[in-house]
Amino acid sequence: MDRKTLARYIDHTALKPDVTAAGIRELCQEADRYAFKNVCVNPCYISLAKRSLQELGGKGKVGICTVLGFPLGAITWEMKGFEAEVAVEQGADEIDIVMNIGAFKSHDYDAVRDDIAEVVNASSGKTVKVIIEAGLLTDEEKVNAAQLVIEGGAQFVKTSTGFGYGGATVEDVRLLKNVVGDQIGLKASGGINTAQQAMALIEAGATRIGSSSSVAIIESLKA
Repeated sequence: MDRKTLARYIDHTALKPDVTAAGIRELCQEADRYAFKNVCVNPCYISLAKRSLQELGGKGKVGICTVLGFPLGAITWEMKGFEAEVAVEQGADEIDIVMNIGAFKSHDYDAVRDDIAEVVNASSGKTVKVIIEAGLLTDEEKVNAAQLVIEGGAQFVKTSTGFGYGGATVEDVRLLKNVVGDQIGLKASGGINTAQQAMALIEAGATRIGSSSSVAIIESLKA
């Protein structure tokens, strides 16, 4: 896989709590330079990311992804829906939400499904990805969670937040791909630092990669 092709799989990410406005502008400059699929930013930076990308003259080649209910997923469905509406108004093209993991672990699958559906309905047709935090789930739970993502109407299942519960693994991607097939996309995220990792995850079935090491990934492939 060449650099240009790999770059279009990647959401170039900056979600740490201490990321600054200058850091977001740099993120957008890098995304424009390498033609990544999206920048992925916290909601407070959607507007800044939109302005920065417009100023760079990228003509829409880089989209804006944001995260909602992040990183715990433990807010109410009403709050997630409101966050989605505001995110879309401010310019988000894609929305990554965290599944209500507590409800899932409580076997309240209707609540999980409704939580996802609320965000999908509030997102005005934008792409919605659901983070299931695979590091907290058994294989059986991962399968069930992926099925709920499909039933909720989202366009992607996503492996991880990258905030302390394990990252993306080839084994998890293969397992999830067996569930979702070609019905929805599959985003691998968490601890992806090299081109070899990224390409192995794509080979296993990932259709999107989330990483804060995107530039290093592409530059290592060049080397």
